Amino acid sequence: MAARRWLFASPWMWSYLGAALVWIAAIIFTRGYGAGGMLIAALSLAVFTVVVGIGQMFVITLGPGNVDLSLPANIGLSSAVAMTVMAGDDRLVAIGLAAALGCGLAIGIVNYLLIRALSIPPIIATLSASFIIQSIDISYGRGLQIKPPPGFADFTNIQILGIPLLAILTAVFTVAAGIALQRTVYGRSVLAIGQNIRAARLAGIRVGWVRFATYALSGMLGGLDGALLAGYFRGANVDIGNEYLLASVAVVVIGGTSVAGGKANVAGLWGAALFLVLLLTMLNTFGVSAGVRLLVTGFVIVAVISAAGGEKKRD
Repeated sequence: MAARRWLFASPWMWSYLGAALVWIAAIIFTRGYGAGGMLIAALSLAVFTVVVGIGQMFVITLGPGNVDLSLPANIGLSSAVAMTVMAGDDRLVAIGLAAALGCGLAIGIVNYLLIRALSIPPIIATLSASFIIQSIDISYGRGLQIKPPPGFADFTNIQILGIPLLAILTAVFTVAAGIALQRTVYGRSVLAIGQNIRAARLAGIRVGWVRFATYALSGMLGGLDGALLAGYFRGANVDIGNEYLLASVAVVVIGGTSVAGGKANVAGLWGAALFLVLLLTMLNTFGVSAGVRLLVTGFVIVAVISAAGGEKKRD
């Protein structure tokens, strides 16, 4: 009974339970073949969803309507920028990563400026920005054949005691993000704005600067994700970030962050990411088409929001 009460008191734990059930189902279907490899692969791929999920979580926590729809285009362009700057030379990896972060930062700043200067909803501003970024990416990155530096490519695939190094580093970063959210002035300001923006202003919180920093953070994490993806998959690609629009929102919602704002859950991101990756892996094993996979992901998001009871925005 105590375990049951704890589960219902911590709904984000259902994402971990769901991931375990999907993994078990896959093991049964494959009769245990490759079970360990499937889990390691899921950890490797979950890293990229968690990285952008952290940025998306901070944005969504700002309140209703706040979402970064420019992430897929950001990832695609940043991957091309990173590979171009690195030019296949391990000595230029640090500069290439800095360029990817700078590219993402610029995109995040543009997103906020569109929201602030034009007074349009964030969902519209970031979607409009994504079209512009995608156009730049197509003209700049289409047909780009630059491979990542060998050392950088190897780094994104290193395992320590069978666990991907990127997963370990991302787990440490996730803990840092959780501490920042709950223990720093910035994190508490994000939560306060999401709970009640008018009260936050009356409390002296610089709402504009906090929103600016949040969209900039999301942009930078998108840029970093683009560079890491290019290293992991051995090259940049215009479409490399396409799947992370729905995935970045899905892990936030499934992980326990409120779509009404003001409530975030960092730990749930990993459970949600593993659940989605394992679910899609199992669907791939069954030979399900890409369209059906997207449909299933969308259905899961709707089901989670409905199960959460449709939290209302507090005035």
